[in-house]
Amino acid sequence: MSSNPIKIIITGATGMVGEGVLMECLENPSVSEVLSVSRKPSGKKHAKLKEYIISDFLSINSNDENLKGYDACFFCAGISSIGMNEEDYTKITYETTLHFAKAVLDQNPDMVFNYVSGSHTDSTESGKTMWARVKGRTENSLKKLGFKGSYNFRPGFMKPVDGQVNVKWFFKPFIWLFPILLPSKSLTLHEVGKAMINVVKKGYPTSVIEIRDIKKLAI
Repeated sequence: MSSNPIKIIITGATGMVGEGVLMECLENPSVSEVLSVSRKPSGKKHAKLKEYIISDFLSINSNDENLKGYDACFFCAGISSIGMNEEDYTKITYETTLHFAKAVLDQNPDMVFNYVSGSHTDSTESGKTMWARVKGRTENSLKKLGFKGSYNFRPGFMKPVDGQVNVKWFFKPFIWLFPILLPSKSLTLHEVGKAMINVVKKGYPTSVIEIRDIKKLAI
């Protein structure tokens, strides 16, 4: 277990999950520095925060020293599979994630990599649901890269952190309802962010982090 503050790379800070995790990292005393790697600015200003704007993650070079000197990467970037074919979804979800993971690992051999996957991801890579197969393949490939720790977070419904701006308009009226109706399948993004930080500092027995594990790690 490490008591030293950690330095984190985060992706997806302009999306709901990434923004919530970023906000937790900026306020958490266990984090000393955050580098947001994104296609556009996060809109956040904080003494801990640096931003690296890059238009195409697949163009990132493995010897990019902007990525050097970090303890962990929280990969929160992702897209919905709705309306996408498997080839295009694979390029964005699998190829982009693996390319970025290899680049940060080259610069930080002792890094922990946390990947935001999804509930019901298919570890067998052979099920009928396209997005679940692709996510499962991504999880499995990340585990083989040689990170100090590789954890696949599979959250369910996530309540945004107070003050978030990247929340879909159609989602807002139902935010209060899900934790009441489905408490065992609901989390806050505060819990997700805290669990990500704690797994870097403490480790965890399993690489797949389900909702119950997130709740346990967030304590």
